[in-house]
Amino acid sequence: MSTQVVVTLPDEVYRRVERLAHLASRDVADVVADTLALSLLPVGLPAEPVRVVTGLPDEELLELVDLQMPPAQDQRFGRLLQKQQEGQLSDTERSELISLMQLYQDGLLRKAQALREAVRRGLREPLEP
Repeated sequence: MSTQVVVTLPDEVYRRVERLAHLASRDVADVVADTLALSLLPVGLPAEPVRVVTGLPDEELLELVDLQMPPAQDQRFGRLLQKQQEGQLSDTERSELISLMQLYQDGLLRKAQALREAVRRGLREPLEP
């Protein structure tokens, strides 16, 4: 089921969406819909609640700072991004890519939060500007 929505975008945002759609050989509306889905829909609930990084012991905090996507998942993510750029993604692959993008973004956010806390605790040096 889908609901049609009319949205007014700032010109600069529209130009970026239009460029991405052109590069991916996709409709602008599809790019906007996928971007919203990626931004708003969680992949699923984690098996256990996410702990606030400020409550993590130093060792766990530093593990989170160095977190990497598992190699097989990272390779699949890269391949799907390449297929998207080539305009060859199936609907199933597009859904998989959206899920992997969400996982990647969630991981990146957690890493950033952990790095901030590690710097605050003096466990890591601040990143250079």
